[in-house]
Amino acid sequence: MAATEFVPVLLGSDINAYSMARAFHEAYGVHSVVYGMFPASVCAGSKIIDYRVREHNDRVDKVLENVNEVAKEHPDKKILVLGCGDNYLNSISANLPNYPENVIAPYVDLSMLETLIHKEKFYDLCDQYGIDHPATYVYHKGEGHGFTLPFEGPFVVKPAESDTYWKHPFPTQKKAYVLQTREEVDQVIDDIYNAGYEDSLIIQDFIPGDDSYMRVVTNYSGQDGQVRLMCVGHVLLEEHTAHAIGNHAVIITEPEPELCEKLKGFLEAIKFTGFSNFDIKYDQRDGKFKAFEINCRQGRSNYYVTGAGYNLAKYLVEDRVLGKSCELTITKNRHLWWVIPPKVAYDYVNPKYHEEMKALEKAGAVVNPLFYKPDNGLVRTLRIMKGQKRYVGWYASCMEKVK
Repeated sequence: MAATEFVPVLLGSDINAYSMARAFHEAYGVHSVVYGMFPASVCAGSKIIDYRVREHNDRVDKVLENVNEVAKEHPDKKILVLGCGDNYLNSISANLPNYPENVIAPYVDLSMLETLIHKEKFYDLCDQYGIDHPATYVYHKGEGHGFTLPFEGPFVVKPAESDTYWKHPFPTQKKAYVLQTREEVDQVIDDIYNAGYEDSLIIQDFIPGDDSYMRVVTNYSGQDGQVRLMCVGHVLLEEHTAHAIGNHAVIITEPEPELCEKLKGFLEAIKFTGFSNFDIKYDQRDGKFKAFEINCRQGRSNYYVTGAGYNLAKYLVEDRVLGKSCELTITKNRHLWWVIPPKVAYDYVNPKYHEEMKALEKAGAVVNPLFYKPDNGLVRTLRIMKGQKRYVGWYASCMEKVK
């Protein structure tokens, strides 16, 4: 089968989806079908994307409806389905037995997926397979305030299950909370459960260090459960607004072979397949890399891998469409990825990294995935540039510039 005899279907319409659509276009010249919920999107108006707006398209029935739509349009081609947000994963996996024969959805079954994306269950697996993680207390609804935490503040509080958490909004809702006192912890617990959330909460020891102590590890596991690609990104800056906190803004790829070997063992032991990425933080107190979570998909920042020379779409297509074997690649080269204006990056990234950032810029080893020469339509480009300018105010509202 020729590599171009497939159609990518991407569910979600943020930078994750655009980055994968760009990867498919760069490698194979194909256009992706992207299903989003809103007309305004980084994917809207793209020359490399067939953008389709559908309401509630993360529901189980809607995912199947949308995938079937494309499968019927291209009965002679393979349809590659990728979720580009956590809210799509359960629905994709739940439909694995229901897709037409020409559909390929590279995901683990629903039971495994639900175990991995639920942080309480994920940390149990980490303990089982020797993956370090922050000291953790799991809080269950109804415990009240009489519990004792086995560590001192600062504390991190976050939902064990993020999909349902966001379905119960409240004014002070955040992706994760960094809190200084036990009183603040008790208040956040009350706020979350009063809004209607039912699942457990994760309360953790805060690992000290700014954004530059974070790492992201992106992987691709073949249909046989063997890891084919691992790429470590050294996060230099994250976003800090309430709903975007923890999203990566600046990354340099770097080799961390020992960390990769440990995560490879975990992925292969559980027979994982498809894309995954781990959020990791380096704990300078004991010299260990500690896992926060696994995402059973490529991350929002996935183009840091493709931009470094390891096209994620190619790994997927060669495995699932072409059936090619592949030796493990653990990336080594250094490359700069950012999704914010360069000036904003230099204003807020720790100055000790500026010299290398400038050297990579000078060498041309730098990319913002949103700016792609073959996708240079005027309206979309102006919209992207306007979005980039917003970062100036967003960072000024929540961070101090570095000196």
